[in-house]
Amino acid sequence: MPLRTRICAALLAATVAGPGLAARPAAADPPVTSRGVPIPAFYTPPATLPAADGALVRTEPLPLALRLPGITSPMPGSATRIMYKSTDSAGEPVAVTGAYLEPALPWPGPGPRPLAVLAPGTMGQGDQCSTSLALQKGLILGIGTERSTVSVGYEILAIYRLLARGIAVVQTDYVGLGTTDRLHTYVNRVDSAHAVLDAARAAVALPYASVTARSAVGLYGYSQGGGATAAAAELHSTYAPDVPLRATYAGAPPADLAQVTAAIDGSELLGALGWSVNGFLQSRPDLAPLVDRYLNDTGRAVLADLSTMCVGDAILTYAGRRSTTWTTGGESVAEIIAAEPVLRDFVDDQLIGTRRPTGVVRVATGVNDNLVPHAQARAMATAWCGLGGAVVYAPVTLPPGSSALLNHFGPLLTDQDTAVRWLSHRLAGFPATTNCAAPARRP
Repeated sequence: MPLRTRICAALLAATVAGPGLAARPAAADPPVTSRGVPIPAFYTPPATLPAADGALVRTEPLPLALRLPGITSPMPGSATRIMYKSTDSAGEPVAVTGAYLEPALPWPGPGPRPLAVLAPGTMGQGDQCSTSLALQKGLILGIGTERSTVSVGYEILAIYRLLARGIAVVQTDYVGLGTTDRLHTYVNRVDSAHAVLDAARAAVALPYASVTARSAVGLYGYSQGGGATAAAAELHSTYAPDVPLRATYAGAPPADLAQVTAAIDGSELLGALGWSVNGFLQSRPDLAPLVDRYLNDTGRAVLADLSTMCVGDAILTYAGRRSTTWTTGGESVAEIIAAEPVLRDFVDDQLIGTRRPTGVVRVATGVNDNLVPHAQARAMATAWCGLGGAVVYAPVTLPPGSSALLNHFGPLLTDQDTAVRWLSHRLAGFPATTNCAAPARRP
């Protein structure tokens, strides 16, 4: 049985063990694979981690899938695979992987070269789906004895656009995505925020990086990444005040998981619902007996299957299905959460928009997005304004008649150049014009 399936099955069992890191595979164990894709040994964390958040655990050169000849060095620059220490939502140490990219082009603005932390959008839950692997492979294909996979590095375009402006980029894989010791804690607010902020610390710790402790830092993310950067902007002042955060781009953030959970059920992104459940049980194993009472055999099998899938696999396999088929009584996941106070409290604790964010934040959301609903993202921006936050609210409109999937993913591309340009101007020190009156108005 694959590692991910074993972990997920253990989490869903009523006899689940207490929280903590899974044991590191013994040296005699066969190489770790996920859906037919071998996971490099780099991604297996050591038994002991450094004490400081953001401290580097290990690094190695990362060959990029797409490189072009340059006058003095290959474009867009050089890359380093990194593993760094962070702290999860239970207060436990955790290893996180990612990549640092040093631009070949100089920084044309004032001051030292700035740093952008890129928080990827939904990649999946299998270790083969991590963005740092996608930077190396571009397209990941795997064929196992029973299951296959495909993962596309769609975040590469945003990363390269930032590098083309002379901005250094550090990208996080998040907690558990890539690393072989635990499941990815998908859309966990605290885990995501800490992984983003500690990535900035790790980049500065690289001895050969051109960024320094004085480098202005910007956060960039869309969808899952938009939620991660939004959460990081909120937690910055208490978790990482040493990081000189200046601006954040949060595109289509899943700020209210209760609304998002109901919206994606039955959609092309049903897989994200399973990843959320798996991730919540990784963060809170004590919830497993409660969840297990509702699950039928189909539900357990689907969650185990999704735990090793990338987003493309999940769309092809589960698009249009509903979580009502996962449960003994035909309830949806949203209905179960609403009926169980302990689950409702856990999901409510994931709400983003309750703390004033650091720096200026540009919130962009497709006005017709009903997968990560536009209304809940706008509500987050409105709440931040009420807390005295500096907010730039940017509604994005696509042509009428677009599919639900396009209404969500479309702004990722149509707004990308504007978002990158906006962030680069903030990192260069140009002020932003906020519009806190706009989020309260329906566009």
